[in-house]
Amino acid sequence: MKSEAEYKEALARTIEIFHAEDNTPEADELDLLLVLIKDYEDKNIHIPSPDPLEVIKMKLSERGLKMKDLEPIIGSKGHVSSVLSGKKELTLKMVKKLHEFLGIPAEVFISTDSSLNILRKRIYKLAGKGQTVNFLNEEDIPYIKKDIKKKY
Repeated sequence: MKSEAEYKEALARTIEIFHAEDNTPEADELDLLLVLIKDYEDKNIHIPSPDPLEVIKMKLSERGLKMKDLEPIIGSKGHVSSVLSGKKELTLKMVKKLHEFLGIPAEVFISTDSSLNILRKRIYKLAGKGQTVNFLNEEDIPYIKKDIKKKY
């Protein structure tokens, strides 16, 4: 598929033959369409990473829990409030505990959005100037440290 029009046609056809019986020409066509649709979507449709704080709030709501239930994981009532409002950063220790307690996949806390990668680089530059920064994706540190040494 090379165009959005072809993509939409493929989606429409997929819906038409979605319940095709196995070992039929329609089932073979459906398999091929699904591969083509996935390829097109992988190349052309960006789904933004979910906001970790919103995921935490959603999981609390789903399970009928309150912010108070996060105090053993995050800290005092005020600290929980600061973290969930975005005023304080999640630490790696908190992320691990949230993963265990709420079942939130670790990937939710580590974004690969390019705009956030740019922000990450700026934060590490601030950290290189001696300011305190707490950031979850530590795999970028060696690259950023080299970059900081070159510029400063």
